[in-house]
Amino acid sequence: MSWKGFSRGVVRAPQSIKYKFNMGDNTKDTVYLDAERRFQELETETKKLHDESKRYFDAINGMLDHQFEFSKGIAEIYKPISGRMSDPDSFKDEGNPEGIRACEEYQQIVTELKATLAPELEMIETRVIRPADELMEVIKVIRKTATKRHHKQLDYDRHRATLKKITDKKEKTLKDEKALYKAEADVELATQEFNYYNDLLKDELPKLFTLEREFIKPLFMSFYYMQLNIFYTLHEKMQGLNIGYFDLESDIEAAFEKKRGDVQERAEALTITKFRVHAPKMKLAAARAARPGSKDKEAEAEAEKNGNVNGFASRRPVSMDGRSADAPPPPYSASTKPVVNLDSKPGFGANGYSNGLAAPVSSIARSNSTGSNYSALASAAKKKPAPPPPPPKPRRLTVDTEYATALYDFEAQAEGDLSFHTGDRIEIVKRTQNANEWWTGRVGPTGQPGQFPGNYVKLG
Repeated sequence: MSWKGFSRGVVRAPQSIKYKFNMGDNTKDTVYLDAERRFQELETETKKLHDESKRYFDAINGMLDHQFEFSKGIAEIYKPISGRMSDPDSFKDEGNPEGIRACEEYQQIVTELKATLAPELEMIETRVIRPADELMEVIKVIRKTATKRHHKQLDYDRHRATLKKITDKKEKTLKDEKALYKAEADVELATQEFNYYNDLLKDELPKLFTLEREFIKPLFMSFYYMQLNIFYTLHEKMQGLNIGYFDLESDIEAAFEKKRGDVQERAEALTITKFRVHAPKMKLAAARAARPGSKDKEAEAEAEKNGNVNGFASRRPVSMDGRSADAPPPPYSASTKPVVNLDSKPGFGANGYSNGLAAPVSSIARSNSTGSNYSALASAAKKKPAPPPPPPKPRRLTVDTEYATALYDFEAQAEGDLSFHTGDRIEIVKRTQNANEWWTGRVGPTGQPGQFPGNYVKLG
């Protein structure tokens, strides 16, 4: 688009919006609108005629090419495979010479058929496709004229609106008088240009519709007779097919079953035709379980569950008085306070404890040798300010547990998978937003967590 055309498009933009939404005073010619509607139909159907005739031409050529390539593929399968490493009988020259000969004869017939149909296909291109192309070019020129007429209509309505706006002013200045003179000149010029294109299309579009009928009628007749010639030639050639490999006397289904024999049963008996995705995973899990030391790992995991690791009690931290660190401390009393000797020097005695600390026993008597020091420590403790009260404990955050219902049965395919049946309620431990991924959950509150496919369950 040139700069001049772009500038005119910007000027016409407001009036285009008004015309599109039927705002303001827009010119409407009912005769032209009816002709424009019929022209749009002609434009659409002509393009469809061109495209469909081209597809038919390509389909006939493609059918013959695919017939030839199909016979070539069959002949390649029939060829002997001796000398190949994947052939168990690699030194036997075995094949299907009758089938190969039939494929060669079929290829020769298809080649002759393609040569016979070449003139008919050329007629389709010259008498149907090419005239449709010429008609499309004519329609494109008419479409440009209709677009030009639409632009002139926008200019005509735009200048009329400007003139009306100036005329409706009650008091006009000198500037308004000059604008009025210019607006009248613009309206006169726009009226002449719009009427020229509008009258031209109203007069000649009906003539085009008449010529269209005269053009389409022989085109359709030619296409019909050319189709008859093509199908008649195909039928005659294939009907006279005389290849001894094909049994044309028997019923089609019976001949097929006779040729096939028991090939299908023997093929279905092969193991590789029953491939299952989960079978290798199950074999891998069984191989891992059969490895040495796998039972020890299972026993260790069970021991960790029961609080016993490798057959020994769990080593929990123990306080100096022999109590477990998890057990709550006893209430304070003078009889249970350990004896502390502040006068002795630091060191370790024979019992392995510091000289200032007594050995841990269940009941420890208060030492008489540390009375004075103990009294001093007690008096110093009384002089210290009382500790501040502890802050209130936060409320325990509760998270709603998410559950899902099993839609199908699922059997664990490897170690760490979760097995369940249809209708089981599964507690979700961890999941993603994608149902096509693997999630983690357990069946029942005491069940072991495991992985399972997310698309096997429904949340809720």
